[in-house]
Amino acid sequence: MYKILLIGDDCLDRYQYGTVDRLSPEAPVPVFKPDRLTTMPGMAGNVKRNLEQLGCAVTYLHTETSEKTRLIDSRSRQHIVRIDQDVKATAITLGCVVSNIYDAVVISDYNKGTVSYDLIEKLGRAYPGLVFVDTKKTKLHTFEGCIVKINMLEYQLATTFPSELIVTDGSKGAIYRDQIYAVDTVEVADICGAGDTFLAALTVGYLNNNRDLVKAIEFANRTAAVTVQHMGVYAPSMEEICGYKE
Repeated sequence: MYKILLIGDDCLDRYQYGTVDRLSPEAPVPVFKPDRLTTMPGMAGNVKRNLEQLGCAVTYLHTETSEKTRLIDSRSRQHIVRIDQDVKATAITLGCVVSNIYDAVVISDYNKGTVSYDLIEKLGRAYPGLVFVDTKKTKLHTFEGCIVKINMLEYQLATTFPSELIVTDGSKGAIYRDQIYAVDTVEVADICGAGDTFLAALTVGYLNNNRDLVKAIEFANRTAAVTVQHMGVYAPSMEEICGYKE
């Protein structure tokens, strides 16, 4: 069992399901009738859940928790609206030493305040091991020495880059060192949380495959392909991933 230190922004994802039968007489908007509510961990909390599903023991450091509520039509499974209640999180402070009991450190940075550039610099000095990062920051050279995963939009907004950079591009797959690693076409129910799944699977795949990053990317692609076939944030089991056929 791998021991992972996870640092990141915490969120509570609420999925309010219901039905829409008519438009409001007050304005041209749907009248939503709620019927059931599900609640799941989001952002770095979803990364934690994915890591645990892949067999890891996770120590999770975060501060304040944001909330996101999605109204979803039960019949069509379509999102109607998302209500964000973001908080400005307090930055995590790091002691002088990060214990070497961890097989890897994972950073899930949604740029809500938990992860600062100062934290990254101190972590680089304090911890000599593997660090995997998913970030919405733009000065990515700060993460030099880490394995960084971002999506295509984040790549287009970034101003500097690290040496080890993976860019995910939805159904097109992932790009690493100008090579595209394709993912099979699947029926997509919801892409929410797919990036979290990719990050967790990339970490585990790297550790499982003797630090072969290409094999880790391929494993992360397969794992994310399972996730997007489910509604809402989802953490696949190893059995589901092994049973997935490309």
